Amino acid sequence: MRIRREDVETVRERSRIEEIIGEHVSLRPAGVGALKGLCPFHDEKTPSFNVRPTVGFFHCFGCQKGGDVISFVQEIDSLSFAEAVERLAQRLGMELRYEDDNGNEGKRPGQEGVNQRRRLLEANRMAAQFFAEQLGTSPDASIGRQFLVDRGFDQAAAELFGVGFAPRGGEVLTRHLQGRGFTGDELVAAGLSGQGRRGLYDRFRGRLIWPIRDVTGDNIGFGARRLFDDDTIEAKYLNTPETALYKKSHVLYGVDLAKREIAKNHQVIVVEGYTDVMACHLAGEPTAVATCGTAFAADHIRIVRRLIGDERNSGGRVIFTFDGDAAGQKAALKAFEDDQRFVSQTYVAVAPSGMDPCDLRLQQGNEAVKELIGSRRPMFEFKIQSIMNEVDLTTVEGSARGLRLAAPVVAGIRDEVIRRGYAVKLANMLGMEDEPVRQAIDRAQRDQRAGGAAGSGAVNGGRPGQGRDSGGSGRRGDGAHGAHGARPPRRGDGPPGGVRQADGSWLMPDGTYILPPPEPKREWKGKGGKGGGWGEGDRQRWNNGEGKTSYANNNSYGNQGFGNQGGWNDHEPPPDDVPPPPEDEPPHDAFDPGSGPSGQQGQQGQQGQQGQQAAPRPSMRPVMNRPHRADPVAAIERQALECMLQVPRLVPPHDADTLSGEAFQTPAYRAVHDAIRAAGGMAEATGMAGPAWVTMVQDYAPDVVVPMITELAVAPMPADREEEMAKYAASMVLKVAETALLHRIGNLRSRVQMMAPDEDMAAAFAELVAAENERRALRDRINGSGAE
Repeated sequence: MRIRREDVETVRERSRIEEIIGEHVSLRPAGVGALKGLCPFHDEKTPSFNVRPTVGFFHCFGCQKGGDVISFVQEIDSLSFAEAVERLAQRLGMELRYEDDNGNEGKRPGQEGVNQRRRLLEANRMAAQFFAEQLGTSPDASIGRQFLVDRGFDQAAAELFGVGFAPRGGEVLTRHLQGRGFTGDELVAAGLSGQGRRGLYDRFRGRLIWPIRDVTGDNIGFGARRLFDDDTIEAKYLNTPETALYKKSHVLYGVDLAKREIAKNHQVIVVEGYTDVMACHLAGEPTAVATCGTAFAADHIRIVRRLIGDERNSGGRVIFTFDGDAAGQKAALKAFEDDQRFVSQTYVAVAPSGMDPCDLRLQQGNEAVKELIGSRRPMFEFKIQSIMNEVDLTTVEGSARGLRLAAPVVAGIRDEVIRRGYAVKLANMLGMEDEPVRQAIDRAQRDQRAGGAAGSGAVNGGRPGQGRDSGGSGRRGDGAHGAHGARPPRRGDGPPGGVRQADGSWLMPDGTYILPPPEPKREWKGKGGKGGGWGEGDRQRWNNGEGKTSYANNNSYGNQGFGNQGGWNDHEPPPDDVPPPPEDEPPHDAFDPGSGPSGQQGQQGQQGQQGQQAAPRPSMRPVMNRPHRADPVAAIERQALECMLQVPRLVPPHDADTLSGEAFQTPAYRAVHDAIRAAGGMAEATGMAGPAWVTMVQDYAPDVVVPMITELAVAPMPADREEEMAKYAASMVLKVAETALLHRIGNLRSRVQMMAPDEDMAAAFAELVAAENERRALRDRINGSGAE
């Protein structure tokens, strides 16, 4: 059984992509009808993730991921297509219809056909409901109710956060859920039950329960606090084990309640426990979240950065609160190690009394919690002060040691103005003159830069000849050999935030292209092996999946004949003396960089001194070279296609649909136009919604063209008023026609000039005049549409 296509289209059209994505990413306006944020699929500091709500598509210009609302849910939650559609339909309250391969309508699949994720979510939802009911009705739960009261939480607070109680009996929850149709395997998979020698048992027994929800509000797990002294499990807190839903390194408690305030205020408060989150929210600090049974780490940072819109000039704040004890101090210093992962300013808030937010609210009230957050100190200041507390500043030796320890901290501050301010502050703390402190900080900064270069083998290629992309068999270098692979900046480094394209250009987050600087002179690193040789394979380009280009000679480029002691630095083409492909070699399909026959190995060699045969080229997904934005013809074609995909109802249907396949001169854009024509053109698109039209075009396009269609469908448009947009769309389509006509006129002129006296020059000249007249008419229409 499969979901009926009409239902899929309905789900696609009714699901608001900006709301679905907005649950995971903080989106902000970015031009007419466009939204932008940090990509949830890769780390970045400059937003390159674009969403077009009117079209129903997203695209990241950094990692090239894109698609509609269904593909986003698939990607973000690791679901199949059918599972993603079912999840969106559930949000819409829509009942899906299913059909078999013959188109006959069938019933919704039974339990065995329902995807596991939905079953596990439903089990967790019913378990949370059961726990909440038990907190209010079970006699054993009185100790849990008293626990909450003793910490200042009433019934309303417990209901807001869904706090519950797990009965002390060993199988109460298990029997309850089995009675509602869940199997033992499902309960074990959800982390609600365990499998013992005598059968299933409840994982949580006699404990206060906090439901843990993801950013969408789905209940994915639980945290449980020990209440009874005779509890056989001594751990104070017990969490759901790792399941298909619950990954503790990817979860923040309270994020479902805090996400909107986090995005609105560009602030997040990281506390240590469930009750601390409750206390902050109830005290008027609704951006508080906490980790669940693990330290705040890289995956948590990625979640926070997406939610606060962690980018330059965003004014974002990440505030860590810790207990005043030694463990809290240690946790704060651990958080400092991750400070550089944030673009936003990081702070530490520690109450003078050493109390956590829950105790502070209980003893001093809500205002005390707000004052705690307001008294935050910059993370760098906290780290420097921690160093000063460890040294004896009354002695010269102690001050010198303090300078040696603190200088690298100040040197790590990215903002130059702030760094200078801390240099003066450090000098005052140490009782030293400003100049020696600045000199120590400058030295530390130089050491940090040098250390980064020496240890950059994993990025820059390790030892010469072992670059990540040196030929077909270069292998990734490592930090241990980084000093050998270090080199000055060169062509492959590129601008910040840029992604290198197959043609050598750099795709920037805003969708523009930057041309590379002139190619520097390359230097051969090391000598090759003695026994190797070149085969007869065709030298080809291939994309390594990271937006960077390498070259391979099918059989021998790389280590063949050169060994591991020689090679080019990573990402550089081979030297000019690499033999070209044979003249009689047939051209390979531009969409299949990996095609072509394998060359025959030259003379055999040994690894190292004797060389080795290159490993087979990796099997890469074909990619299309993206045209340069600087190309004026490609720019016109791109803008016309953007209009055809995004606002087809405003595009003149006759002018657009009469454009021939040859009208688009750029190969990539011609392929997109071919898909538009195959889908029926503007005449077909006029009565269709944005997502349905773009999806239909993608259905008619080769797989390699689909990402380009998605990219064009989310590109920003220059106008928002319908009248202006209609003029713009008409002018772009007419300009494509004019460009094609100019090409035809050029060919006619060349033909007339080369005609022999005995040929029919009058007919050819008349054809040329007619083409010129047609072009003037087109130009008048373009000027009339308001185009420059």
